[in-house]
Amino acid sequence: MQNTTQSLVVNNQVSRWQVFTAQEALNERAVRHIEEAARNAIARQGSFSIVLAGGSTPKSVYQLLPGIETDWGKWHVYYGDDRCLPPEHEERNSLMAHEAWLKHVAIPAAQVHDIPAEQGPEAAAQAYNQILQNAGEFDLVLLGLGEDGHTASLFPGHIWDDNQAAVPVFGAPKPPPERVSISAGRLSQAREVVFFVTGAGKQEAVDNWRRGEAIPASLIKPTNGVDIFIFGVNL
Repeated sequence: MQNTTQSLVVNNQVSRWQVFTAQEALNERAVRHIEEAARNAIARQGSFSIVLAGGSTPKSVYQLLPGIETDWGKWHVYYGDDRCLPPEHEERNSLMAHEAWLKHVAIPAAQVHDIPAEQGPEAAAQAYNQILQNAGEFDLVLLGLGEDGHTASLFPGHIWDDNQAAVPVFGAPKPPPERVSISAGRLSQAREVVFFVTGAGKQEAVDNWRRGEAIPASLIKPTNGVDIFIFGVNL
């Protein structure tokens, strides 16, 4: 069960920290949160837009999503980032989400917007910029947190054009070095943002974030603030 909730305002970012005592509890709460966000968005405007994260915790959440009650035909799926690898490569975020979840539900293919990262960083970022022009405000953005404080493929020490919706990434410290990411500014254009943070290896990044250091995750500043679901990290 969830055992702690804390709210902070640091550097104009409102954050709500929800600590879970088990990974399973975090996963189940995440699924309920996504289901509720979809229900509210569809009731409000007839559609639901979600931005997906990569990683093991999002994968375990995605595997549970086929069991929710929703109108899949109203969903529009985007990706926060992806690696410049072939579409069938096991490290592509789009392939992971497809295998864990999307192939099991009836979201129309035209409403699943993969980043064409196989085209290379610059061409893929340009193409995704065009796609995102029609996306409007995202209803829900899912993000992770790296041990170095990165989120999506926005790494510390890198400079990107925050006026662009999607940006090319070169020289990433984690392989592969070439990627495409939605920018911090565009990720902030969201009704809700939820971070999944699990594992003791994230402790330093969390401490830095809460102290107000300018890690990439701290640059995501939607109007309604961000929710952070954490397990295995001390506050």
